Amino acid sequence: MTSSISDVQNSFPEPTTAEGSRPLMPGLTAAFDPERFHDGAADIVSRLTRYLGDRSVRGLDLLDPSVLLKAARGLMTPERQRIADFDTDRVNQIVDLYTRTGIPVYSPGYMGRQFSGVVPLAGLIDLVGSVVNQPSSFYEAGQLPNVAERLMAEELNRFIGWDRDRFAMVTTSGGSLANLTALLAARNRAFPQIWTRGAGGMPGLPAIAVSEEAHYSVTRAAGVLGIGERQIVRLPVDRAGRIRPDLAGPVLDEARRRGLRLFCLVASAGTTSMGAFDPLEELADVASRYGLWLHVDGAHGASLLLSDRHRDKLRGIEQADSLTWDAHKMLFMPAPCTLLFYRDGAAARGAFRQRASYVFDEEPDIYSAYDSADKNFECTKRPMIMPLWAVWSVYGPALFEQKIDRLCATARQAYQMLSAEPDFAVAHEPESNILCFRYRPDGLDPATVHRLQLEIRNRIRDDGRFFISKVDIDGVAALRVVVMNHLIDADHLTMLIAEIRDIGQRVLRASAAARHDQRNGSHS
Repeated sequence: MTSSISDVQNSFPEPTTAEGSRPLMPGLTAAFDPERFHDGAADIVSRLTRYLGDRSVRGLDLLDPSVLLKAARGLMTPERQRIADFDTDRVNQIVDLYTRTGIPVYSPGYMGRQFSGVVPLAGLIDLVGSVVNQPSSFYEAGQLPNVAERLMAEELNRFIGWDRDRFAMVTTSGGSLANLTALLAARNRAFPQIWTRGAGGMPGLPAIAVSEEAHYSVTRAAGVLGIGERQIVRLPVDRAGRIRPDLAGPVLDEARRRGLRLFCLVASAGTTSMGAFDPLEELADVASRYGLWLHVDGAHGASLLLSDRHRDKLRGIEQADSLTWDAHKMLFMPAPCTLLFYRDGAAARGAFRQRASYVFDEEPDIYSAYDSADKNFECTKRPMIMPLWAVWSVYGPALFEQKIDRLCATARQAYQMLSAEPDFAVAHEPESNILCFRYRPDGLDPATVHRLQLEIRNRIRDDGRFFISKVDIDGVAALRVVVMNHLIDADHLTMLIAEIRDIGQRVLRASAAARHDQRNGSHS
């Protein structure tokens, strides 16, 4: 005998409280009411539509934290004894405060960080993921997300070039976690007993080789793994921030003489500071010669693989053992969404060696073959692949290629414009969409150059028209723009250059006046 859905529903008693004496309170029912959700969502989407449509040039409105704390506290209901009624005005004010105090990632004035405004469709799919709430580390918990992860792995591997029957991909919550996971897999391959026995009693000390420009997450991962700072071998770089393969050998030889047991070489495809791309082909030869796992931190720059114009910057990627690729950077997805690729899928399972009967099936089947929990830290993991898969499915890869090409072309345009200005000095040619430079009129001593860049950056941020960042290059501060908005054009760059020059001149005049007053005061 089969039961209909209505039979099943009618078989349940009237919902009651824990005491079994009263039906559910109306406030609880209302908080989960789908019609209320519809009305609230319509208001929020309307506000976000206006937010997306704002093309004004603006930077960060950086509030005093105490002011923001007071404003946010004022939006919290004072009700503590019962479920408060839904307050449409309160919700709208929360949304307005959220958007107003965030970095305006859709504005042409935003050039400061490596995350971007998302493809709007991705935001909608992210909303779907939040509502249906399907953790995606296990197929049975998130069926479509796990299938989508497999599909996106296949799509993106076409650009990497690994054996389609051997490679593997897993999503992680951020590039830092991906780098740590890849280093775990590399370490466990080199030291098979370390997972169970630990490092005690091993001859030599496990060590990794990294660029002097490596992202801090790589050295942080080394600390988590118990690799001390002294076991991080720094490889020299050229003036553009790229590892020099010709100098790597002697450094690695010296590390071995010190008793270090190197197991991994970490290269960068788009460094955070200057967007530099290490020469992967040559470094693959170095890694092979020394028996090292080659991990590529392509969190920022791996997306250039999708561009016919820029793919060559990752020449040799097919020889790497693993690759970190952030979709929330130059694939324009909601953060976090990181893709960790392995050339050998068996190595992906080597990062973690555990048994847990409540999640890992003893007898693998067609469903558990899609599970990823055995390959990453996260047991409960957001279905972060869904926005990327949906946008890719609707628009195809050309959307990403065209935007990437546009961003890189705009950074090149900024380089040409700044190079033509006699009072500016560019620090490098952009390899992607990151450019570093300094406002440097003639006659400035090095100490003044450093302080001037810091002051310019802070005043630009405080003025709220543009948002740029700064980075130290060879110990001297430089201004840094990251072109993430395809709406940025020559007019916006001209405005930025003029504002930097105006602020720089005002700072220098104020400094000269202060020195003059100080000298006169000392003579009186």
